[in-house]
Amino acid sequence: MQKTESMKLRLQPEEKRAFEEAAELAGIPLSAWVRERLRRASRIELEDAGRRVPFARLRRDEK
Repeated sequence: MQKTESMKLRLQPEEKRAFEEAAELAGIPLSAWVRERLRRASRIELEDAGRRVPFARLRRDEK
């Protein structure tokens, strides 16, 4: 599915470097690393609250 939305995020330089290092260790681009972690966190929070996960039907194998 084509990605057409973007998010702007303010963070401290140390946070950005830590995210970059973690993405590098995972062997994926920073944007993919951030998106994967945000999807995981939002899925947990929404499911715990009994709410529907809007993107859940996009890839059922992610958790």
